[in-house]
Amino acid sequence: MRDTPRSEFPHFLAISTRWMDNDSYGHVNNVNYYSFFDTAVNRHLIEQGVLDIHQGGVVGLVVETGCQYFSPISFPDTVHAGVRVAKLGNSSVRYEIALYRNDDPLPSAAGHFTHVYVDRGTNRPTPIPAATRAVLEKLM
Repeated sequence: MRDTPRSEFPHFLAISTRWMDNDSYGHVNNVNYYSFFDTAVNRHLIEQGVLDIHQGGVVGLVVETGCQYFSPISFPDTVHAGVRVAKLGNSSVRYEIALYRNDDPLPSAAGHFTHVYVDRGTNRPTPIPAATRAVLEKLM
């Protein structure tokens, strides 16, 4: 996904870096990239009304993730997180996320993660609810 232009992503979230995100090498530490991924996806789901992190009976658990780093991001950059759905199954979804630094045309990093939807009470896989599926289909 190194050469993936912004136009390949149907949804974006701007995320401001923080002073504390920088590590001793002067750039955003790798662990924060995963936080950017989670923030972009889950904020979209919350804003679309299909994720209730406090009371929802069905939640998505991350079961697999990965990231490739291409160029540094540092404070005070703005990260533009592009989100798309690469695969939509019965109870799982694989997201692809690209992180663009400021106005850069190509990503500084790109990654993916998979949510498996589970019943909050039993932690057993369950089909993706219809309303959630409709939101996810728009990201394909």
